Amino acid sequence: MKLKKIVALVSSAILAFSLVGCSIEGEESSGESTGNGSIGFSVSTLNNPFFVTLSQGAKDKAKEQGVDLIVVDAGDDAAKQTSDIEDLISKNISVLIVNPVDSDAVAPAVKDAIAKGIKVISVDRGVNGVDVDCAIASDNVEGAKMATEYLVSLIGKDAKVVELEGTSGASATIDRGAGFHEVADKQLNVVSKQTANFNRSEGMTVMENMLQSNSDIKGVFAHNDEMALGAVEAIGSRNIAVVGFDSTDDALAAIKKGKMVATVAQKPDLMGATAVETAVKIINGETVEKTIPVEVELVTK
Repeated sequence: MKLKKIVALVSSAILAFSLVGCSIEGEESSGESTGNGSIGFSVSTLNNPFFVTLSQGAKDKAKEQGVDLIVVDAGDDAAKQTSDIEDLISKNISVLIVNPVDSDAVAPAVKDAIAKGIKVISVDRGVNGVDVDCAIASDNVEGAKMATEYLVSLIGKDAKVVELEGTSGASATIDRGAGFHEVADKQLNVVSKQTANFNRSEGMTVMENMLQSNSDIKGVFAHNDEMALGAVEAIGSRNIAVVGFDSTDDALAAIKKGKMVATVAQKPDLMGATAVETAVKIINGETVEKTIPVEVELVTK
C-alpha cells in the first residue's frame, strides 16, 4: 500500500508540474500574436504640410494594396502619441508605423507594441533605444551638411548665423543639428540657436527675438521649411540668407521669389508609400531591410 501511495504522489507531482509548464508556455506565446492584418500609423502631426503628404502617401499605397490602414494624429503631443499607440495595440494591428513626436518619449509605447508581437516600422524619425523591424528615413545629416555648405558659399566664412531647431528630442532635430554644426562650427559664427518646434508661427517669434539680440545676422539654417518661412516673415526686407529643409510647396515658392535661398528636398509621399509597402511585406512573411534610406537633394533657385 505504501508503494502504491508513493507512486500516486509522484504521478500527481508530475501532472501538476506539466500543467504549470503548459501555463508558462502559453503566457510566452501570447506575446507572439500576428494580429488581424491591419496597419496602424501614428503620425507626429497633421498640422504640417510635410506630414500631411507623408500620411497621404501611406493612404494611397494602402488603398492600392487593399490593406486596412488606421492613421492617428498625435498633434505634436508626445503623451497623446503614447495613448494613440496603446489604442492601436488594443485594435490588434499587425504592424505599427510610427513617426515620433519625440524619439525618446515614444520608446516605451513602441516596446509595448513589440511585446505584443506587433512589428514596428519607424518613418522619417527614429525611435531611440529600440530595435525596430525597419527604419525608413531621409539622410538628415547629409542634407543639413549640403544646406550649410551652400550657405557658406553665399555669405562667406565666419559670417554670423542662427539656427532654428526642431522639436527637442526628435531624431530629425538631432540629425539635422549634427549635420549643420559639422560644417558651421568650422566655417561660420553661430551666434544663437533655439527651438521653434518645427512650427511657422514659432519660427517667426524666435527669429524676431534673435534679430533684436543680433542685428548683423547674415544667415539662417532652419530644421524645416515651416520655421524657415516663419523666419522669412520676421526678416522682412533685410538681406539675410534663409535655408530650410523639406522642400514644401510654400518653400519652393519662397525660393522662386528670392525670399529663401535653398531647401533640402525630401520625398514624404515616397516615404509613406514605402512604409506601407514594407508593412505589407512583413505581414506576408517576407524579409525586409532593417534600414531603407530615402535620398535628399539641395533645391535652389
